[in-house]
Amino acid sequence: MTSNAEPGPVSGKGPVGASGPTKSLWLRLLKLSAAAAVAGLVLCAVAAMLFDGGAAALSSAGGGLLVMLFFGISLLVGHFVGRSNPSGAIGAFVATYFIKVVGFAAVLLILGAPAWLQARWFVAGAVVAVVLWQAAEIYGFSKARLQIYNDPEDKEAPRA
Repeated sequence: MTSNAEPGPVSGKGPVGASGPTKSLWLRLLKLSAAAAVAGLVLCAVAAMLFDGGAAALSSAGGGLLVMLFFGISLLVGHFVGRSNPSGAIGAFVATYFIKVVGFAAVLLILGAPAWLQARWFVAGAVVAVVLWQAAEIYGFSKARLQIYNDPEDKEAPRA
Protein backbone atom coordinates (compact mmCIF):
# COMPACT_ATOMS: atom_id res chain seq x y z
CA MET A 1 0.00 0.00 0.00
CA THR A 2 1.38 3.38 -0.92
CA SER A 3 0.48 6.88 0.13
CA ASN A 4 -0.40 9.63 -2.31
CA ALA A 5 0.25 12.37 0.25
CA GLU A 6 2.68 15.03 -0.88
CA PRO A 7 5.51 15.91 1.47
CA GLY A 8 4.76 19.19 3.20
CA PRO A 9 7.08 22.02 4.11
CA VAL A 10 9.99 21.18 6.36
CA SER A 11 9.37 21.94 10.02
CA GLY A 12 11.37 24.62 11.75
CA LYS A 13 14.07 23.71 14.23
CA GLY A 14 12.72 25.85 17.08
CA PRO A 15 10.38 24.60 19.80
CA VAL A 16 6.66 24.85 19.30
CA GLY A 17 5.11 27.09 21.94
CA ALA A 18 1.69 26.75 23.49
CA SER A 19 -0.85 29.32 22.42
CA GLY A 20 -2.58 30.14 25.74
CA PRO A 21 -6.02 31.53 26.30
CA THR A 22 -7.46 34.39 24.27
CA LYS A 23 -6.39 37.73 25.67
CA SER A 24 -9.23 40.08 26.62
CA LEU A 25 -12.02 37.83 25.37
CA TRP A 26 -14.84 40.15 26.42
CA LEU A 27 -13.43 43.26 24.77
CA ARG A 28 -12.72 41.32 21.59
CA LEU A 29 -16.33 40.09 21.57
CA LEU A 30 -17.54 43.64 22.19
CA LYS A 31 -15.61 44.98 19.19
CA LEU A 32 -16.67 42.12 16.91
CA SER A 33 -20.33 42.24 17.92
CA ALA A 34 -20.55 46.02 17.78
CA ALA A 35 -19.00 46.08 14.31
CA ALA A 36 -21.49 43.50 13.02
CA ALA A 37 -24.46 45.31 14.57
CA VAL A 38 -23.37 48.72 13.28
CA ALA A 39 -22.96 47.35 9.75
CA GLY A 40 -26.48 45.93 9.86
CA LEU A 41 -27.91 49.10 11.38
CA VAL A 42 -26.41 51.23 8.64
CA LEU A 43 -28.14 49.08 6.03
CA CYS A 44 -31.40 49.11 7.99
CA ALA A 45 -31.26 52.89 8.44
CA VAL A 46 -30.60 53.40 4.73
CA ALA A 47 -33.61 51.23 3.89
CA ALA A 48 -35.72 53.13 6.42
CA MET A 49 -34.60 56.45 4.95
CA LEU A 50 -35.47 55.36 1.41
CA PHE A 51 -38.91 54.03 2.32
CA ASP A 52 -40.11 56.37 5.08
CA GLY A 53 -37.70 59.26 5.56
CA GLY A 54 -35.39 60.57 8.26
CA ALA A 55 -37.59 59.80 11.27
CA ALA A 56 -37.70 56.16 10.21
CA ALA A 57 -33.91 56.05 9.88
CA LEU A 58 -33.52 57.59 13.35
CA SER A 59 -36.07 55.15 14.76
CA SER A 60 -34.18 52.21 13.26
CA ALA A 61 -30.86 53.47 14.58
CA GLY A 62 -32.37 54.15 18.01
CA GLY A 63 -33.74 50.63 18.36
CA GLY A 64 -30.42 49.11 17.34
CA LEU A 65 -28.36 51.37 19.56
CA LEU A 66 -30.54 50.53 22.54
CA VAL A 67 -29.90 46.83 21.93
CA MET A 68 -26.17 47.46 21.53
CA LEU A 69 -26.08 49.37 24.81
CA PHE A 70 -27.96 46.55 26.54
CA PHE A 71 -25.56 43.84 25.32
CA GLY A 72 -22.44 45.99 25.57
CA ILE A 73 -22.94 46.55 29.28
CA SER A 74 -22.86 42.78 29.82
CA LEU A 75 -19.60 42.34 27.95
CA LEU A 76 -17.99 45.21 29.85
CA VAL A 77 -19.11 43.67 33.15
CA GLY A 78 -17.65 40.36 31.99
CA HIS A 79 -14.37 42.07 31.16
CA PHE A 80 -13.97 43.93 34.44
CA VAL A 81 -15.26 41.16 36.72
CA GLY A 82 -13.49 38.45 34.73
CA ARG A 83 -10.07 40.04 35.23
CA SER A 84 -10.21 39.73 39.00
CA ASN A 85 -12.63 36.82 39.41
CA PRO A 86 -13.07 34.71 36.25
CA SER A 87 -15.43 32.24 37.90
CA GLY A 88 -17.63 35.08 39.16
CA ALA A 89 -18.24 36.53 35.70
CA ILE A 90 -21.34 34.39 35.09
CA GLY A 91 -22.91 35.50 38.38
CA ALA A 92 -22.18 39.10 37.48
CA PHE A 93 -23.82 38.54 34.07
CA VAL A 94 -27.00 37.27 35.70
CA ALA A 95 -27.17 40.11 38.21
CA THR A 96 -26.45 42.67 35.51
CA TYR A 97 -29.11 41.18 33.24
CA PHE A 98 -31.88 41.65 35.80
CA ILE A 99 -30.72 45.17 36.63
CA LYS A 100 -30.65 46.06 32.92
CA VAL A 101 -34.11 44.66 32.21
CA VAL A 102 -35.67 46.57 35.09
CA GLY A 103 -33.65 49.71 34.37
CA PHE A 104 -34.34 49.83 30.64
CA ALA A 105 -38.03 49.05 31.19
CA ALA A 106 -38.30 51.84 33.77
CA VAL A 107 -36.57 54.35 31.49
CA LEU A 108 -38.77 53.44 28.52
CA LEU A 109 -41.96 53.61 30.61
CA ILE A 110 -41.03 56.88 32.32
CA LEU A 111 -39.78 58.68 29.20
CA GLY A 112 -42.27 57.14 26.79
CA ALA A 113 -41.90 57.18 23.03
CA PRO A 114 -41.27 60.49 21.28
CA ALA A 115 -43.87 61.57 18.73
CA TRP A 116 -41.50 61.17 15.78
CA LEU A 117 -40.59 57.53 16.63
CA GLN A 118 -41.81 54.99 14.09
CA ALA A 119 -42.39 51.75 15.98
CA ARG A 120 -41.95 49.39 13.01
CA TRP A 121 -38.52 50.76 12.15
CA PHE A 122 -37.54 50.89 15.83
CA VAL A 123 -38.33 47.18 16.13
CA ALA A 124 -36.64 46.42 12.81
CA GLY A 125 -33.43 48.11 13.97
CA ALA A 126 -33.58 46.27 17.30
CA VAL A 127 -34.11 42.89 15.62
CA VAL A 128 -31.27 43.48 13.15
CA ALA A 129 -28.94 44.44 16.00
CA VAL A 130 -29.95 41.43 18.14
CA VAL A 131 -29.51 38.91 15.34
CA LEU A 132 -26.17 40.27 14.14
CA TRP A 133 -24.84 40.83 17.68
CA GLN A 134 -25.68 37.28 18.72
CA ALA A 135 -24.25 35.80 15.51
CA ALA A 136 -21.00 37.71 16.03
CA GLU A 137 -20.81 36.61 19.68
CA ILE A 138 -21.31 32.97 18.70
CA TYR A 139 -18.61 33.31 16.05
CA GLY A 140 -16.28 35.04 18.52
CA PHE A 141 -16.81 32.41 21.20
CA SER A 142 -16.22 29.65 18.65
CA LYS A 143 -12.79 31.13 17.84
CA ALA A 144 -11.82 31.82 21.46
CA ARG A 145 -9.13 29.81 23.18
CA LEU A 146 -10.41 29.18 26.70
CA GLN A 147 -8.11 27.57 29.21
CA ILE A 148 -10.18 25.09 31.18
CA TYR A 149 -7.53 23.93 33.62
CA ASN A 150 -4.21 25.16 34.95
CA ASP A 151 -1.18 23.58 33.36
CA PRO A 152 1.30 22.23 35.88
CA GLU A 153 4.61 24.03 36.16
CA ASP A 154 7.35 22.46 34.08
CA LYS A 155 9.64 20.50 36.40
CA GLU A 156 12.57 18.32 35.64
CA ALA A 157 11.46 15.17 33.91
CA PRO A 158 11.83 12.11 36.15
CA ARG A 159 14.69 9.86 35.17
CA ALA A 160 13.91 6.26 34.46
